[in-house]
Amino acid sequence: MPTDLHAFAVRLRRMNGEINRLVHGFAGDQGLHATDVQALAAILDADAPMTPKRLREHLGLTSGAVTACVDRLERAGHIRRVRESADRRVVHLYYAADAKSVARTYFRPLAEATRAARSRFTEDELSVVLRFLTAMGEELSGITSPGR
Repeated sequence: MPTDLHAFAVRLRRMNGEINRLVHGFAGDQGLHATDVQALAAILDADAPMTPKRLREHLGLTSGAVTACVDRLERAGHIRRVRESADRRVVHLYYAADAKSVARTYFRPLAEATRAARSRFTEDELSVVLRFLTAMGEELSGITSPGR
């Protein structure tokens, strides 16, 4: 199996395409936009409570677009806004427990596919794969679109 740059590019595009197919299906089933699902993932994966400002920076959207996204997600019951600090202007975004359960159920086949794929590798190999995926994420996060 070739390991040149082209082979990596093809496999990463194919995997990204399959994940996007699942994300778009979830978005459609939930009456959301694909960007809304990206926002949900960002809220779920955040190391600290997500704020609208951090979400805007993460998604590369305007303030207005993030406000519309957060409004849609809150109306649909996927997130809740919480003012937790003494500064009432600070809003934290949390993934609603019921909505998280819906997402877990929908994406269970993805988790099962991940489990099946992982079973084909040793722990040492998986450690390398995880390092590669981490490095790819770091490299990609540093890329900005022309004009931004």
